[in-house]
Amino acid sequence: MKKPASDMGRRQLLKALALGSAAGAVVTVSSQALASTKTAATTEPKSENYRETDHVRNYYASLNN
Repeated sequence: MKKPASDMGRRQLLKALALGSAAGAVVTVSSQALASTKTAATTEPKSENYRETDHVRNYYASLNN
């Protein structure tokens, strides 16, 4: 009668592995979604009057160097 006790341990281990894998997949997908929303937010202009022209881009590039 002690065999079912060891089977329960294996079952719990398999459940934990399955849940861990699922949680890892959710974290991966959600982090990719957050990364894509951050890049989309940075490409939008800050206001209607703001225009990023060539000389402004050159100035921004000089700040990074």
